[in-house]
Amino acid sequence: MAIPISQMWTVAAYVLKQRLKGRKRYPLVLMLEPLFRCNLACAGCGKIQYPHHILKQQLTPEECFRAVDECGAPIVSIPGGEPLLHPQIHEIVEGLIARKKYIYLCTNALVLKEKLDLFKPSKYLSFSVHLDGQKEHHDFSVCREGGFEIAVEAVKEAVRRGFRVTTNTTLFDGADPKSVRAFFDEMMDLGVEGMMLSPGYAYEKAPNQELWLQRERTKRLFRLILSNRKRRWVFNQSALFMEFLMGLREFSCTPWGMPTYNLFGWQRPCYVQQDGYAETFEELLEETDWSRYGPESGNPKCANCMMHSGFEATAVHHTFSSWRGFLDTIRATFSLYEDREAAEELEKLQPAPHPWELVQIGGTNRERAS
Repeated sequence: MAIPISQMWTVAAYVLKQRLKGRKRYPLVLMLEPLFRCNLACAGCGKIQYPHHILKQQLTPEECFRAVDECGAPIVSIPGGEPLLHPQIHEIVEGLIARKKYIYLCTNALVLKEKLDLFKPSKYLSFSVHLDGQKEHHDFSVCREGGFEIAVEAVKEAVRRGFRVTTNTTLFDGADPKSVRAFFDEMMDLGVEGMMLSPGYAYEKAPNQELWLQRERTKRLFRLILSNRKRRWVFNQSALFMEFLMGLREFSCTPWGMPTYNLFGWQRPCYVQQDGYAETFEELLEETDWSRYGPESGNPKCANCMMHSGFEATAVHHTFSSWRGFLDTIRATFSLYEDREAAEELEKLQPAPHPWELVQIGGTNRERAS
């Protein structure tokens, strides 16, 4: 099973409690960014383009705990930057476990193996390892040759020591559906608990602006990847959100479902856009003009977004909004999505050269050769 029963029960009880209280907007997952510093410079990253003096800063454990307590979400995702570069990350994790929060510590795993001794296996802690596909595709995405092998070795060691390990994969334009499906097999062979998927967001500050998926291309890509799926593939995310990615259902964006807290405060309106900051979580919820966001708002920054940070909380809310939503989720959880047209289209696909150049820190391949 992808998600422990205790975690599912905690989330279900929390959502039902919010509904009984009549709350229209509530957080499900806190995106806690304790720093922006990273040991990679990925082509599709919009988080590491800050000045040096900002990249040197980090939240203290006390600041993290204050945000977690203020928000109240049952799940805390810790992205970045690379959280394992934070010198007190183990104290932050211990404090969140003491609060019985389910933690997804997102890491590129370049230093995970050497940091494992800082942590103890717990049902509350999952290392969410960033792997964007098979070796070639991952190394292109993170702009680092050899990054895939390092991450895989760290995954093996973490699994061997009894940690919960999941993978998180961001897909961009040019992703090869056949390769992604083969990647799923590789990850399940490694013994990971489950896999998470999301299309990339078109960050304005990202180094490579040619890799973004448009909305219809996203649906086509995920339909080819997720139709006719193998029973052994396990996913650690809402089954209805995956139907949304495949174009089988529509959801509205609920950016307050996964609020972001970082060095600047509570980020408006969501994890990927920066339209200012609120000093408190209540101020974020009450004073943000939410009608300006989501595909239906006409906001061009939202037009092609189908990211988990905007729509997965919507899918979870739908699950518990009615018996129909609950039954839809059970059906989706066990469906293999047989699709003959998708299978035929997948069969006809020929391997294509990678659509963009591997750009590593220190210059491009062409620049180093010149």
